[in-house]
Parts: sequence; C-alpha cells; structure tokens
Amino acid sequence: MKVLKHIVGIIFILCLPVLLVSLSLAWGFNSFWLYNYGFQEYSVSQTTGLTQDELTIAGKGLIKYFNSSEEYVHITLIRDGHPFELFTPEEQSHFKDVKQLVWLDYRVLLISLILVLSYALAAIFLQKGKYRSALAWNVIWGSLLTIVLIVIVGVASILDFDSLFLKFHYLAFTNQYWSAAGYMLLLFPGGFWFDAALFCIGFVTLLAIILGVAAGIYLKDFRKSRKISERPAIE
Repeated sequence: MKVLKHIVGIIFILCLPVLLVSLSLAWGFNSFWLYNYGFQEYSVSQTTGLTQDELTIAGKGLIKYFNSSEEYVHITLIRDGHPFELFTPEEQSHFKDVKQLVWLDYRVLLISLILVLSYALAAIFLQKGKYRSALAWNVIWGSLLTIVLIVIVGVASILDFDSLFLKFHYLAFTNQYWSAAGYMLLLFPGGFWFDAALFCIGFVTLLAIILGVAAGIYLKDFRKSRKISERPAIE
C-alpha cells in the first residue's frame, strides 16, 4: 500500500507540469489578446494592408475555427466591394494540421486535469492531515519540476529559438505548408512566436509559483496547528 501511494504521488508530480504547460498552450491559442498584441507589436496592419477591424475578424475567426468541427478554416473579407478568402488552400491545410495539435493539447489537458484533480480530491476528502500534507509536498515538488523544465526551455529558446522552432515544424508536420506564401506568415511573423513562447513560459511559471507558495503556506499552517493541538492543557 505504501509503495502504491508513492507511485500515485510520483504520477501526480509528473502530471502537474503537463497540466500547466497544456493549459498555457490552450490559453495561447484562444487568447485574442495575444493575437492582437502581435498585430500591434509587429505593425501587421502595415505589412498586410488589412485594417484593424479585418485583423480582428482574422484573429477571432482563427480562435473560432480551432474550437469548431470545421475541417478547413474559411475567413472571408471584403476588398474593394468584393469578398475574398484570406488564406490560400496551402495555408488552410497548415491550419488544419495546427488544429489537430490544438485538439491533442486539449486531450492532454483533460487527461492530466482528471489525474491531478482525482489525487487532490482524494487527499482532501480523506479528512486526514497526513494525506493533505503529502498532497501539499507533491504540489511543491511538481511546481519545482515545472519551473526547472521551463527554465531549460526558456534558456534554449533565448539562445536559439529560430532553430528550435524550425525543428519543431519538421517534427510536427508532414508537409511544408507552414512556409506557404500568403497572409499567414504576415499575420504571425517569427517574432510573434518568440514573444508568444515567452508569454506562455511566464504563464506556466506564474501558475507554478502560485501553487507552490499556496502549498508552502498550507504546510506552515498545518505544522502550527499540530503544535497547538499537541500542547498539554494548563490545569
């Protein structure tokens, strides 16, 4: 039984970074604020000739597409009184591949969330302090593991982000539609992806720190309460 508890605890510690990273990625793909930041920071309106309203339609259209059942993205804009498709067929094929990765992230997020919550709720509702303190320690270890992994990824990204980004595309996609000419690369230039990676890294780090600090505060209060309860009564 003791060995099983250790195994379950280790699974929880390993799942916590997976949960936080997948949550961060889900936030990134669904954050219009992040899209709009890129549009403003890299003067996308000037490089594409699209108005701010059209960029808003493009950003929100992609978010809607990633969460829809549509196979291909179709975003139609009006130019000189005539409708036109924003993305070429090659770009639409790439967004289809990206959408598959987004949904893979959703599945990973769901599975890791179920595992983490199951362990946490079991520890909380067992109504025994030692299980809750074990949960708090595992949260701290999981948070530390998350921060270590994020630091490694962050340093690697700062040193050679372009190379890592290129290798990721070769590994994740079976075609080179990710380099297709059109509005896609203009809407999301390389600098945007570097910034997005830093924002996601910061998001994960912040969540890990909050969880770790909260767990540490609980352990501190738990130790105080045990000392008080163990103190002999004054007659």
